[in-house]
Amino acid sequence: MQKIHFIAIGGAAMHNLAIALHKKGYIVSGSDDEIFEPSKSRLGSYGLLPEKDGWYESKITADLDAVILGMHARIDNPELIRAKELGVKIYSYPEYLYEQSKEKKRIVIAGSHGKTTITAMILHVLQQQGIECDYMVGAQLEGFDVMVKLTESAPYMIIEGDEYLTSPIDKRPKFHLYKPHIAVISGIAWDHINVFPTFDCYIEQFEIFINLIDSEGTLVYYNGDEVLSEICKKSKNPAEKIPYVAYPSLLEHDKMQIVTEKGNFPIMVFGQHNLSNFKAASLVCKKLGVSEYDFLNAISSFSGASKRLELVKKTSKGYFYKDFAHAPSKLKATVDAIKSRYTDHHLVACLELHTFSSLNENFLPLYKSSMNNADTACVYFNPHTLAHKKLPPLSIEKVKDFFGRDDLLVFNDSLKIKEFIKKKCDELDERFNVLMMSSGNFDGIDFETFANEVL
Repeated sequence: MQKIHFIAIGGAAMHNLAIALHKKGYIVSGSDDEIFEPSKSRLGSYGLLPEKDGWYESKITADLDAVILGMHARIDNPELIRAKELGVKIYSYPEYLYEQSKEKKRIVIAGSHGKTTITAMILHVLQQQGIECDYMVGAQLEGFDVMVKLTESAPYMIIEGDEYLTSPIDKRPKFHLYKPHIAVISGIAWDHINVFPTFDCYIEQFEIFINLIDSEGTLVYYNGDEVLSEICKKSKNPAEKIPYVAYPSLLEHDKMQIVTEKGNFPIMVFGQHNLSNFKAASLVCKKLGVSEYDFLNAISSFSGASKRLELVKKTSKGYFYKDFAHAPSKLKATVDAIKSRYTDHHLVACLELHTFSSLNENFLPLYKSSMNNADTACVYFNPHTLAHKKLPPLSIEKVKDFFGRDDLLVFNDSLKIKEFIKKKCDELDERFNVLMMSSGNFDGIDFETFANEVL
């Protein structure tokens, strides 16, 4: 029976891995200096919540089989130092996922956007088809009680391949550690400027990833991305390379349908980006023995991943959506998806600048024209977030200039943006949609309560 300790157990991926190992029968302990919801409640429900916040050298003992180090921990963490002194094996969570899946066929979904949704689509179909698999996905999925599953019996491991750094002591991108047999790259749009200071540096990480695919394996890649297509064609890895584009679709009787030679198949989600995601997922599932017909029948009940174009509320007045979009490409895809789906609705779109990249003046020019399809466009940033990330202050005028839209409304007070949205929606004499986009939460806005107030 393995005995595992987590340093920074409260992280989204870390706490799910801890729960997965607990379910597998391992003895799991952990520490963190602060744990937020939903990690806190979920760890508590499995008896894994640390009794006290903080780091304790006494938790690191020589009988540990492994320590798993989270990105949130610092290199001078006392528990990490103690583990090194005792010679305990230290893993990052991607390293440990690889260790747990070395004997399985690994399917890794990568790309600057869409990887969570593609992973969720694959898992949904495999579950519908009764095909057993282990997995790690970056969002809570309907029908799945955990975001990480590890077993001895599953022949496949489906992994969402994030390009961010592995741990405080390992600066490799996470997806470089998985060595896939089947890989997807959904597109390349520069992100994480604090780690990859230039677009060329960012592209290089995907070039390395392609070369790490099993030489007898398969790469599925989005052919509508010129940069991605070029690096895939240039790669000397002999792995099979399959380009894809979006499924064709039509809107009939207010229902979206995928159009194929085998007939039309209804779907519950929409947007050109999701139609591309469907195609990528279908090609992976085909490699795992699921026919396209079975895939399309199974995917008709897929309602989306959490916070990815997630419908919060609908009434006769309109719809309220939230989305994890924060990078320029994600933002534009989400705005365009809503507007193309509801052409006769006034779209009030709101973005929170929350990530290091989105608050960086060297990166902000990439947002130009990304919200042009919104009828009313708003951007919010919290000056305290800038200070916390040790970034220089931003002015409302400068942010407005970066987006290149004269009627853009920029706020640095979350109460004022709420007041504006409510007032704007009250004044509209047509049906409308509200779209709130952020990797944060607009300083703790309860979206369900706010949706009730707006609609």
